[in-house]
Amino acid sequence: MSITEKASGTQDDLESKFRSLGKGRYGRVLRMARRPDKDEYKRIVMITGIGIIIIGALGFAIMWIMKYLPGYF
Repeated sequence: MSITEKASGTQDDLESKFRSLGKGRYGRVLRMARRPDKDEYKRIVMITGIGIIIIGALGFAIMWIMKYLPGYF
């Protein structure tokens, strides 16, 4: 089997997988997916940012406690 035949077979396999992408398990999800409008996008960004800040503050607090109050625990 030559390298051209192997490449052609691999390409055929990939193309068949992409053709069946909308028909399989996730097809309904992909058909229902839509682009968020501007307000929804801003809300998602704000909530994600708040979550990142909370997790960072929690990590900083834990680091501060471990560094400056090690004898109390």
